[in-house]
Amino acid sequence: MDKLSSRCSVPGSSRSCVLVCLWSLAASFLLYPVLWTLGRQLHSTLTGIYIPGTYSVVFVNSPNEQIARDMARYFWNGVIEENTEILLLIKTKTSKVQLLSGYIRLMHPFEIPEIFSLTMDKGDQHYFKWLEEGIAKN
Repeated sequence: MDKLSSRCSVPGSSRSCVLVCLWSLAASFLLYPVLWTLGRQLHSTLTGIYIPGTYSVVFVNSPNEQIARDMARYFWNGVIEENTEILLLIKTKTSKVQLLSGYIRLMHPFEIPEIFSLTMDKGDQHYFKWLEEGIAKN
């Protein structure tokens, strides 16, 4: 405690120095997530490189089709859009996602098709074995 109080620039007792140090440490922990997020956004903006974890996919349960349609309205080019879309799930190796994305962009009618990948971290090992065997054949 004497070493700490001898280095502390806060006048007064060593107890106030400890409190100041604890406050600084707590503020650092509280600000870390904010500074980390701002740093990631700045890096992404300057380099044009997508940072994993920036966006999320949200799955929403709906009691009926009408409520799902009401929730699915979105803004596009300043206009509220309501379209019917079909979700296509393609399972592949993560290493092949870029190649698959290129193929989809060639085939898709939209200027910017909605293409993203979610890694499968957990699941049934029998399914993963079956998937590996199916991908290896192609």
